[in-house]
Amino acid sequence: MKNNPRIVNAWCLYDWANSVHSLVIVSSIFPVYFSATALNEAGGNVIDFLGFPVKNSVLFSYSVSVSFLLIALLSPFSSALADYSGQKKSFMKFFCILGSISCALLYFFTQETTTFAVFCFILSLVGWGGSIVFYNSYLPEIVTEDQIDRVSARGFTMGYIGSVLLMVFNLTMILFPQWYGGLSSAMASRISFLTVGVWWFGFAQLSFRYLPNAERRIRSETSGNWIFNGFRELKKVYAQVQTQTLLKRFLLAFFIYNMAVQTVMYIATIFGSDELKLPAQSLIITILLIQLIAIPGAILFARLSGRFGNIYALMMAVTVWIGICVGAYYVMSENQFYALAVVVGLVMGGIQALSRATYSKLIPDGTQDTASYFSFYDVTDKLSIVIGTLMYGLIEQITGSMRNSVLALLVLFVAGLLLLWRIPSQKVYRVRLETEEIS
Repeated sequence: MKNNPRIVNAWCLYDWANSVHSLVIVSSIFPVYFSATALNEAGGNVIDFLGFPVKNSVLFSYSVSVSFLLIALLSPFSSALADYSGQKKSFMKFFCILGSISCALLYFFTQETTTFAVFCFILSLVGWGGSIVFYNSYLPEIVTEDQIDRVSARGFTMGYIGSVLLMVFNLTMILFPQWYGGLSSAMASRISFLTVGVWWFGFAQLSFRYLPNAERRIRSETSGNWIFNGFRELKKVYAQVQTQTLLKRFLLAFFIYNMAVQTVMYIATIFGSDELKLPAQSLIITILLIQLIAIPGAILFARLSGRFGNIYALMMAVTVWIGICVGAYYVMSENQFYALAVVVGLVMGGIQALSRATYSKLIPDGTQDTASYFSFYDVTDKLSIVIGTLMYGLIEQITGSMRNSVLALLVLFVAGLLLLWRIPSQKVYRVRLETEEIS
């Protein structure tokens, strides 16, 4: 039964559990610690990684690219297998355990263990991204279409609240070490990585307790190894996607603008640290501010979609992102960076929640292969991160300036806006989709 409060709460709670990874590991404490720790023996930021000299900020960007390339390769097959075998929750658990343990292992990150830490960071992202595709695929199964925008925004909101709570605790260790027996800043950061793993794994168990597991799909026309049947399931869903015009148009637009959105989110802290030379504590507090502002931002854009339709609301968000890129290119001072961070927070939660909700609405009603359908969304998401962060790192490596990379992101946002213009903006899509199929 859809709209079951217990199941909806359990689903939202997983955002509470896993979002600490996005905040602490990806956006704030880990990038700052990485920038300060991944140094050569002379204290320079060009380090040796597997025999290759590379700037630490570029290595961070490339690590993100590799992580999401792995996810993009894994998720279509794992989601098809999950749909066919009925083991969606088991796959979600596996990736959750992989990610949370990898986070905890970052406790051992020192200057001497940089290579080990990079691999742990990559695996933590693989675990996080791998679990998210199954988490997202639950959305159209557990709520009716009229509730998708609201529940999607609620999930992101709970994620922001939960991550901020743990972040505040971690910040007290860094800012007030005397409260904890005089912890060093480095040790406080390493303990923060450990708390992320424990928090993520612990709260996820409450979600797994109530989230349903789909029944195994038994078909008389298929036989043989269930792994190969899972691949057949993926091929079947791919053929279905090809017949749905609005879904394909949205995936293309999402791929382009998400390339820029995710790159900003993953690189913002490194930009402030390396380009503006901001102190670590200021950067971490800025990221915390972004998370707090993202809560009303997600709610605001859910309401805008309820009034103007999903696509118009997304176009508003992308337009604001274009302004953010212009501001980032010219930003010079700490106060300007803070002002820009406030605007980023306002649209960050909104565009993520709306993108997920819009895709959920475009999936045909009654679809059973939701994990396979969301694997296409997930692959689009992850490949856009791979290309976006890779492009950002390459432009910085070639030109020597992150500001030139920001200009490339500006072009992506403009292209994404134009592609969104080709999609009708509606509050409900499935009636339209059914009408198109009949005609």
